[in-house]
Amino acid sequence: MPKKRIDDTKPQRRDPAATRKKLLTAARREFASSGLAGARVDEIAARAGVNKQLVYHYFGDKDALYLAVLEWVYEEIRAQERKLNLEGLPPEQAIKKLIESSFDHLAAHPDFIVLLNDENRGGARHVRGSQKLEAMHSPLVSLVSTILGEGVRAGIFRKGINPVHLYISIAGLSYFYFSNTPTLSAIFGKDLSSRAARQARRKHVVDLVMHSLRP
Repeated sequence: MPKKRIDDTKPQRRDPAATRKKLLTAARREFASSGLAGARVDEIAARAGVNKQLVYHYFGDKDALYLAVLEWVYEEIRAQERKLNLEGLPPEQAIKKLIESSFDHLAAHPDFIVLLNDENRGGARHVRGSQKLEAMHSPLVSLVSTILGEGVRAGIFRKGINPVHLYISIAGLSYFYFSNTPTLSAIFGKDLSSRAARQARRKHVVDLVMHSLRP
């Protein structure tokens, strides 16, 4: 009978970071498909391939796990925006890249829209309780304000544009399109989910916002 290797008798060490990531990934899928109310901890654990008790060990409860997922999807957007390195760009180019990035991110992450719709139905209860989300957004608002100021001084942007309202408008012009693609396609008799339709919409959003900034 072959001898057991010493390594075979050693217990497997738990990797907390990897386990948390598995649970977050599984939870993101479950919350996107079933919503907070319909999501089941058993299903999340099964998707992650771990014991259900680890959900409570790492996150406390289902609501805390849901908030962790929301913070994750928001951080993805902020991380993408940081990669744009807008600080060193001319004002027009910086805003254009921000618009394009916002549109492209929503196109690539449809679950973000589903998760936010669910959170809005709940009155943003979890977002309001987050200690991270406001801190994530403050640097972006400050950066947009700086870019607008540079544009005003260069004579290419008009005065009086509120950076928060501008960012909401940029996000909203893309968000509404993606969140309502099925109904808009049915109403106008066009497949607005096609690549050509998305490219046309992307260009329209960029042109619309950029024209609104001119003196």
